[in-house]
Amino acid sequence: MEPLTTRPRGTEDVLGPVAQAWQYLEQTARRLAGRYGYEEIRTPVFEHTELFVRSAGDTSDIVSKEMYTFNDRGGRSLTLRPEGTAPVVRAFLENRLYAGSLPVKLYYLGPMFRYGRPQAGRLRQFHQFGVEFLGSGEPAADAEVIALSLEFCRELGLEGVELHLNSVGCPRCRPPYREALLAYLGPRQEELCGDCLDRYVRNPLRVFDCKQPGCREVLREAPLITSYLCADCARHWATVKTYLERLGFAYREDAYLVRGLDYYTRTAFELTAAGIGAQNSIGGGGRYDGLVEACGGPAVPAVGFALGMERVLLALEAQGRKPGEGMEFRVFVAVTEGVDRAEAAEVVLRLRRAGYTTEQDYLERSLKAQMKHAARWRAAVTLILGPEELREGKVTLRVMDGGLQEKVALVDLETALEQFRSTP
Repeated sequence: MEPLTTRPRGTEDVLGPVAQAWQYLEQTARRLAGRYGYEEIRTPVFEHTELFVRSAGDTSDIVSKEMYTFNDRGGRSLTLRPEGTAPVVRAFLENRLYAGSLPVKLYYLGPMFRYGRPQAGRLRQFHQFGVEFLGSGEPAADAEVIALSLEFCRELGLEGVELHLNSVGCPRCRPPYREALLAYLGPRQEELCGDCLDRYVRNPLRVFDCKQPGCREVLREAPLITSYLCADCARHWATVKTYLERLGFAYREDAYLVRGLDYYTRTAFELTAAGIGAQNSIGGGGRYDGLVEACGGPAVPAVGFALGMERVLLALEAQGRKPGEGMEFRVFVAVTEGVDRAEAAEVVLRLRRAGYTTEQDYLERSLKAQMKHAARWRAAVTLILGPEELREGKVTLRVMDGGLQEKVALVDLETALEQFRSTP
């Protein structure tokens, strides 16, 4: 039995500076998504299991190996969401968003759940920032979604992000390509791993998901799906690339990129970042024109992406960046001996109402101890209330980084704080 003070394997507690970094990432995501015209959607963390089986495909690793599935007290099979697109599509249908003005542009932030071997940046409970653009089949929509994902990384200051791009065709392209791939893999089955042997029988395109060196070697001379694209898919593929070039986004054509979910059509893309090991993907996405219809709705084309927030944080850390550092201007109010601590409470309330993150001492510590606590709390400024200052209607303002100290009038306190906050 696991001790009550131990968190489940593959999960993390987020607090302190790490929580501040998370807040910065989330604020950046919300700000950027809003700038692009996306509205937030919050779906349940569990859905009916069939939703994921039908959307992701029963041959995908997510469905066959990684889902947290359980029966509730009513005997219904439910699954903790392993990804965000299928729940958004379900909400799009259930709330009849397709009956209104199209396109519908939605974003989400939240936890996902997949069972697997925990490692850096790959947890059993992980978090994603994702967007879904429903209602347009135009290449311009693909380009916007890709641009948004790259701009998110740019705004965070994440460098060295590579865009990998492919087209996985459509239901018209895939049958002849599937036959060509089966013909190629057939004589080489003995060289495939056990998982890929199963994929060969059930869904040969999934072989490209394998990271085993032996399987990757087998695929080196495999036929490429881009050679089998129908005329419409080929035009779409070429136009997406033209948009990206016009927008100034570099990309690498990756004919082996198929993504891990069966619902993708045409555009598939992935973002990678250096410094986070062999599993260097921080997210990706693509077009899924048949998913809404497969879930029981009308034929509505769509495209989207999801970025793993833990992966993004790991990449930022590898580059020595500390997202959110200095984001919060904290003020601590300390008192010296002989001052009624209610004086501090009045100043604290005043500053909180003015929008400042403000704290005071609640343990009746000495001034020296209060200053140590203010430093541990990462205060930018400490205000010291002493009998002499209060008689003069002033407060001593001390900048914690550098030790600069001066007296300022209480009536001008907010103005003085704003000057210190805006000083580089």
